[in-house]
Amino acid sequence: MTSTVARGLAAALRRHGVSDVFGQSLPSLFFLATPEESIRQIVYRTENAGGAMADGYARVSGKVGVVAAQNGPAATLLVPPLAEAFKVSVPVIAIVQEVPQAARDRNAFQELDHVKLFAACAKAIHRIDDPARVDDYVDAAVTEATSGRPGPVVLLVPKDVLAAPLPVASSRRAGYGHFPLDRYLPGAEQIKHVADLLASAERPLVVAGGGVHVSGAAPELHDMQQLAALPVATTPMGKGTVDETDPLSVGVIGYAMGDYAATHYARPLVADADVIVFVGTRTNENATDAWRLFPPTATYVHIDMDPVEVGRNYEAVRLVGDAKLTLRAIVDQLKSSPLDTREAARDQVIAQIAQARIKHEQRIGPRATADGSPIRPERIMKELDALLTPDTIVVADASYSSIWMSNYLRAQRGGQRFLSPRGLAGLGWGLPMAIGAKAAGPNSPVVAVVGDGGFAHCWSELETAVRMNLPLTVIVLNNAILGYQKHSELHQFAEHTTAIDITRIDHAAIAAACGARGVRVDVADDLAGAFRDAMGSSAVTVIDVVTAADAFPPISAWDDDPTLSELTAGVAL
Repeated sequence: MTSTVARGLAAALRRHGVSDVFGQSLPSLFFLATPEESIRQIVYRTENAGGAMADGYARVSGKVGVVAAQNGPAATLLVPPLAEAFKVSVPVIAIVQEVPQAARDRNAFQELDHVKLFAACAKAIHRIDDPARVDDYVDAAVTEATSGRPGPVVLLVPKDVLAAPLPVASSRRAGYGHFPLDRYLPGAEQIKHVADLLASAERPLVVAGGGVHVSGAAPELHDMQQLAALPVATTPMGKGTVDETDPLSVGVIGYAMGDYAATHYARPLVADADVIVFVGTRTNENATDAWRLFPPTATYVHIDMDPVEVGRNYEAVRLVGDAKLTLRAIVDQLKSSPLDTREAARDQVIAQIAQARIKHEQRIGPRATADGSPIRPERIMKELDALLTPDTIVVADASYSSIWMSNYLRAQRGGQRFLSPRGLAGLGWGLPMAIGAKAAGPNSPVVAVVGDGGFAHCWSELETAVRMNLPLTVIVLNNAILGYQKHSELHQFAEHTTAIDITRIDHAAIAAACGARGVRVDVADDLAGAFRDAMGSSAVTVIDVVTAADAFPPISAWDDDPTLSELTAGVAL
């Protein structure tokens, strides 16, 4: 094994800082070689989940995530998580075994055109056919994944090539596995122009997206916020980029700013803004409430590493570059700028945000303290929020769970991670993404919030967490319906399909069957104790919470919908 392509592949990845690969034995020669390079195999049960694990791992670690799979059907299951990573700029390398070269294009067992398969969800696709070029292709894959706008890259390796001898030993030493690999800065004149706009703005607003996390720019965002008394809101993907307990932090804005939303009463800060700065956001549909949220009269500034995203949906002053460097340059320029206008507005901005928070607390209070059974999600989130620490990592599935998390859990520091698969919003990735996050941050408490519909997609991965000794807490919102689908159909068509109602499953029993702790909660007063015990435990714990079926989060478009109002008339509060 010391001189094969498989060993060379493992060694090249280790050189780039890879210490963990998500896999299920295949390619076998590769995983037989990884222990020699001190690379741990984290064994998933399905490739779909394995890709989500690599995604969560990369988001938390700041290093490229790596997942491996067999050719054919296994490879096809990597498409959804790679598409998610592609959308949200997360660097993941997929190592995919191919049929032996001599069998190519002969209808070999599980042969498939992987280049066509991955063409729409990868930045690049490489095939290692020449044993002498292992380092070339690994370096290319890692560099492409972590540079520019990060994203997934696929590395195809024929089975026979893995067994081939390496012609020469590698002499390379460079490692490119962290991201962003290269940071670049807009011109000084552009920086000064934006600093002048902010210094003189009467009603500015900063909107931070997931790119701030990708860049590690939370400290610079905080400094700009405090120096110029800037209200900072985030997109759902940007949640955690600022401390949401700070008096200048608005919270998550977008399509879920309805009557009971945490930022509902902060809408004037958005509607009246005269200068809006987007940082690391795609200005996508959900973050902009279908492009209706932001005022057409504002002057826009857009900071992003991808020149195509800058100004895509809002004509803007273009700042193409790394968010961390760009924000730091703006801060440095602001320090020499007259900030009288911003300083004079500080107390008013803080008071406006504080009043919005007070109104929200009064509005949500009855729901957040409700004792009824089944339990309201707002009560579940309130009890969980009270136990979070600045180091807690929270992961939510793509459906309602991510909206409950965004609205009712608060980031306690800039840079705290709240992960959700909102690039394509694929259901079922909450648990595997949490497993990847725990593998990357073993010393941080990790909590996954999932619905019973999404949890069913990947509950087999509980065994992965148990086997790999990755203790985390999984809170299942067990309402026995596909809630988002039901309410969306009712909103659009005033009726729903027959697929909505599902069996109320005992997820605590499933947990126990997998070797995890299982707890079932159907009384609100038992939530705090169950959460506290689970988050302090060294075991994988599933808390199955019997949840009110027709409670739904504050999606703006659903306010005053008579069909939904009638539906929820019987739900407590």
